[in-house]
Amino acid sequence: MADTTTIEWTDRTWNPTTGCTQISAGCDHCYAKTIAERFRGTAAFPHGFDVRIRDEKVNAPLSWRRPAKVFVNSMSDLFHQDVDEAWIANIVAVMAAARRHTFQLLTKRHARMRSLFTDPNFTAQVCTLARGKGLPDADWAWPLPNLWLGVSVENQQWADIRVPVLLGTPAAVRWISAEPLLGPVDLHPWLKRPQLPACVRCAPLGPVDYHDRHVWGRCSCSCHPASRPGVDWVVAGGESGHGARPAHPDWFRTLRDQCAAAHVPFLFKQWGDYAPTGYLVIGGPREKGNIAFGDPVDDLGHRVEMKRAGKKAAGRDLDGRIHDDYPVGA
Repeated sequence: MADTTTIEWTDRTWNPTTGCTQISAGCDHCYAKTIAERFRGTAAFPHGFDVRIRDEKVNAPLSWRRPAKVFVNSMSDLFHQDVDEAWIANIVAVMAAARRHTFQLLTKRHARMRSLFTDPNFTAQVCTLARGKGLPDADWAWPLPNLWLGVSVENQQWADIRVPVLLGTPAAVRWISAEPLLGPVDLHPWLKRPQLPACVRCAPLGPVDYHDRHVWGRCSCSCHPASRPGVDWVVAGGESGHGARPAHPDWFRTLRDQCAAAHVPFLFKQWGDYAPTGYLVIGGPREKGNIAFGDPVDDLGHRVEMKRAGKKAAGRDLDGRIHDDYPVGA
């Protein structure tokens, strides 16, 4: 099981646990399950997609010398109920000790994530373990500065459930993976907005240009309320593989536009197996194998035509541009 990857938004993967169980519609065509079950009984996946701790993988990032963005558990969910809390603490402690790396963690089990990350006993356990793995006492900080916590959001139902819990969880960076995107999603209530510009008492040399994102900041006096936490990064993509479901182009466009309005970095990962042909059709598809997809887009009842081209051919160009934005400082 190699830790190299072709995932567009990360450099490598780390799987200290493997295996999972379905929890929502975004799991219907899980690529990780497909791979693990295909190789069940082999050295790579002797137990298929059953939940397992990979002892030999747990401390691996401590030996990786080159700094990297590391996707944690591409083949599992760290907060699955079958993963013992002590093991989760051990895995998070590795992230704390391997400060050269940036860890990107995604979950669909938002409630357990928040429960653990807001528990002082869990935090103390992580701290003790991290020091045992070589973290200097002076470098301990919570939330971990090199851990990006994210939730998977496939439609509005799960955005409404998972995102507020994410925002209530201590994290240096909070992010959303809208993949596979199965419906339109409105993130406006949770996107990070610029904080109010400093007042005269805070900026005696003149007003702060709040259009310049590099000078956004909280007032040092009590004249403005502290800004609430928000989503720092949004990744979106369509579904690929057997049984892939198409995503309407407007679902991605609206996410892109919401992020642009709120100055939140947006990364468009892929169209998936289906890409738009650029045609609008009434009724059936223009060509054999294509589908007329989505609600009518105008008064004539036109629908978007989508072609099943395969992930590679469909690409990741959205309206003539590759969107590869990351959180500030990434």
